[in-house]
Amino acid sequence: MKMFKTASALLVTASLSFSAMANHHKGEKDIVDTAASDSQFSTLVAAVKAAGLVDTLKGEGPYTVFAPTNDAFEALPEGTLGELLMPENKDKLVEILTYHVVADEVMASEVVEMDEATSVEGAPIDITATSSEVMVNDAKVTATDIEASNGVIHVIDKVIMPAEMSAGL
Repeated sequence: MKMFKTASALLVTASLSFSAMANHHKGEKDIVDTAASDSQFSTLVAAVKAAGLVDTLKGEGPYTVFAPTNDAFEALPEGTLGELLMPENKDKLVEILTYHVVADEVMASEVVEMDEATSVEGAPIDITATSSEVMVNDAKVTATDIEASNGVIHVIDKVIMPAEMSAGL
């Protein structure tokens, strides 16, 4: 059964890797600049700036970022994004964004072998790999292994929340 899971996970990894937007060489830009160069991450980049996390994510790392797209942010309940971007909610925004980051470089081939990862925020992120998809909590991984000079980005279709925050949104 474990062999089947591994084989299935590798197929998913291979198919997701083909959809990755970066080449297979280590990226020349850091995570922030890599995300900023792709319009599907403009909301994420704005949130990183509002949270004061730019310098951190430009740091040495390595980091793995499960990066929600603009569409993922737009799918949040009405008014949530605007509220999170307000200066008085900076701590909450930092908590949410750091929940999307793992303090290590974890390539897709490694992600599919994991059941969970510990976020920089401190809470675990559940990982489920099947023969057809990889899920990070309840978000689907849609592209993988976008390499940056200080880590890697995997694209997800939903903003994930630490368990204690999920009920509040």
